[in-house]
Amino acid sequence: MSQTAFPAKWLKQLSDPYAVLGVSVVANEEQILKRYRILVKLLHPDRYAKNNNVEQKLVTAIFTCLINPAYEQLKRTQKRANVIVQLRIEAKSWQHKASSLQNPVVEQLMPMSALEAQVFYEQAIASYAEDQYQLLHQAYQITQHLSNLNLAYLCLQTSNSFISKAPISVVSKVKCQPLELTLDKITNVKPVPTNYAQRHYQRAIQYTQQGNWALAVGELRDAIKLEPNNADYYALLGLVHLRQNFSGMARVYTRQALKINPQQPLALKYATQLKINLNENTNPQTMVKALGIAALLSRFVFKTEANSSQVLKSR
Repeated sequence: MSQTAFPAKWLKQLSDPYAVLGVSVVANEEQILKRYRILVKLLHPDRYAKNNNVEQKLVTAIFTCLINPAYEQLKRTQKRANVIVQLRIEAKSWQHKASSLQNPVVEQLMPMSALEAQVFYEQAIASYAEDQYQLLHQAYQITQHLSNLNLAYLCLQTSNSFISKAPISVVSKVKCQPLELTLDKITNVKPVPTNYAQRHYQRAIQYTQQGNWALAVGELRDAIKLEPNNADYYALLGLVHLRQNFSGMARVYTRQALKINPQQPLALKYATQLKINLNENTNPQTMVKALGIAALLSRFVFKTEANSSQVLKSR
């Protein structure tokens, strides 16, 4: 198989470069580079020198047409942010057909809460990735499984529609068999000390520094869901909305940050600009109502900016 004869359906996988490389959608630059280097060694033509000519050409085509372009999309922060926006949009339409996939790993993931899904998802990605390019004829199928897993995870992170009470379980190993993947073993998840709210917050800081307001809003909303009494999250969300010229929402979230922590430095810094009286006593019920309205507007803004990004990119 020559590069020119490389199947067109394989190239469609580039719509999810995370799946092509076999890394999770929360992977950072270091993790992405590490995985890329693994694939460079695994798919080096010299390893296939004694194999038939067709397999040599296939491995070259996979690396040239898939691996390298995927890495180019993910090695820069801004490009990764754009990819996530596209995948979040795709996840919304994908959700309606998720139940018909008959993928045991996705079926395990879908009923979980966001916190449960985090552990399960990352271990499932690692299991798939281990086998992804070991047998070239199965690479396409495994990459498809990875892509569906990414979409399912993004659905869980942005919607409550999949969340239900379900036992926490984890993929211990996804073994590769001809033409299909099977869930070999399921065990109970052990408690982990990872602070997922802080992960969202740190990503929000990065997006804020890049001026990517929509993604920053999404990450901060997720952080607040996990830790609703953290003043830092509200303060940063207030700043992000201020930068978006939504002073009303900025004022609500900054007030909430100061209510939780009157000494929160970021909130104090912008309180005067937002015309917030530091000595005012806000009615708790009024504050709750204001936060609810601001949250609805925040979700609307996130969706609108994401859709706008999709329209601009399609032009």
